Amino acid sequence: MKYEEIHEDHEDPLINQLHRAIKIAVKFLAILMVLVIFWTIADVIYVVFENLRSPPRFLLDMEDILETFGAFLVVLIAIEIFTNIRLYLGTNVIPVQLVLATALMAVARKVIVLDLELVGAEHVVGIALVTIALGVSYWLVQEKSKRSA
Repeated sequence: MKYEEIHEDHEDPLINQLHRAIKIAVKFLAILMVLVIFWTIADVIYVVFENLRSPPRFLLDMEDILETFGAFLVVLIAIEIFTNIRLYLGTNVIPVQLVLATALMAVARKVIVLDLELVGAEHVVGIALVTIALGVSYWLVQEKSKRSA
């Protein structure tokens, strides 16, 4: 499916104004996402520092390591979301494959930090189904883009 972009030289002046307003809003979102990325990096530093500072000092148990991995993955997911925004600004088309990859990374983060003692089987099955659906969707989009090229 080919998406039609709305250019700023559209014949309808209202559409032109709305398009400019959306571009400004998306640029604002990009600025906010950069701030969120720096905030989450500061949070990662804080989490690592606090975990290393608490007794026993300079030792991390498995829970601390998983918490740290989760914090790192949040930063990477935020960077992926920023990349989605940046690509949208450059093309006016939502990069579906990158959005699916970002969603897969978010689900992977959930799986990595998942405490199986706190969740039921239905929760695990739900995550598995979402993972399969995203994986198949990503594969289909990738196959379609290979055939189109």
